[in-house]
Amino acid sequence: MAKNSAKIGVLLVNLGTPDSTKTGDVRKYLREFLMDGRVIDFPFIPRWMLVNLIIAPFRAPKSAGEYRKLWTDRGSPLLFHTQDLKEKLIKKLDPEKYLVAMAMRYQNPSIEKGLEELMKAKVKKIIVLPLFPQYASATNGSVIDRVMEIARTWQIIPEITFVSNYIDHPLFLEAWTELGREAMQKHDYDKYLFSYHGLPERQIRKGSVEGYCQLGACCNKYGLKNQFCYRAQCFQTTRLVAEKLGLPEEKVMTCFQSRLGKDPWIKPYTEDTIKELAKEGVKKVLVFSPAFVADCLETTVEVGEEYKEQFEELGGEHWDLVPSLNSNDTWVDCVKDLVESRA
Repeated sequence: MAKNSAKIGVLLVNLGTPDSTKTGDVRKYLREFLMDGRVIDFPFIPRWMLVNLIIAPFRAPKSAGEYRKLWTDRGSPLLFHTQDLKEKLIKKLDPEKYLVAMAMRYQNPSIEKGLEELMKAKVKKIIVLPLFPQYASATNGSVIDRVMEIARTWQIIPEITFVSNYIDHPLFLEAWTELGREAMQKHDYDKYLFSYHGLPERQIRKGSVEGYCQLGACCNKYGLKNQFCYRAQCFQTTRLVAEKLGLPEEKVMTCFQSRLGKDPWIKPYTEDTIKELAKEGVKKVLVFSPAFVADCLETTVEVGEEYKEQFEELGGEHWDLVPSLNSNDTWVDCVKDLVESRA
């Protein structure tokens, strides 16, 4: 390719993080995040009142304390792991063909700045890769929504391609298998828990095709009618990773964490699953969090610390968390393939 020819722009998008652990910055992040109509899918006025009068004011101080637990000299793990992924990807892609930028759906660096960087370079095409393996309206859908909201203000709009999900990509599965095998060398575990971020049940029903979704055994099979159902994709991810690891079916469980509010969220809940494991006398558990590709508050603190403490208080002996993909080399190869296959 000639050096002066137009490149293909790649935009990696993760969820987002506060700029610091100060309560004010955490409150600002929560407000932007939770005011997204795809995250809390209420009409604007009740959503505004819920977020700005209840959740953000009261939750921010506690959340700031939680962020302090995982903050490092490099700052937020979610941010620097995404930066590391970007830098490794740049080294693997042809520099004369691709230009890579990164963004956060909420806070900094913003999607608007990421797109501006690519457009200033006069790219001929943009490939947007939301770093959420399983499609959900509140994550991938929100990223797509925001990109198109910005792009529709442009006079010239280049071709834009989105990667909606990649739960069955061989390298995605291999990356989790590598990390799982490494963790499994520690103990002979009694159970293998796959804990995913939860969603309100109403959001799953909204995306149901022809009324197929029953929020139950319908997720035991993955096909055309539930290919974009977040819950079904999570169960499918569990099946595929467990199969590659050779885990006995009876030792594998899928559950959902990080509930917010009183409305019913998709089940089974991780907290309830922990109680059930303790009642059964389970002592050693290995936990995967395949909805997250970078370690963050939900993995390091919620799963790695809070659930571990709960399990041990109930009599458990070993609660080990498989680290997220972060900038694992096989995961970088997966992202490279996702990009090149859409170029």
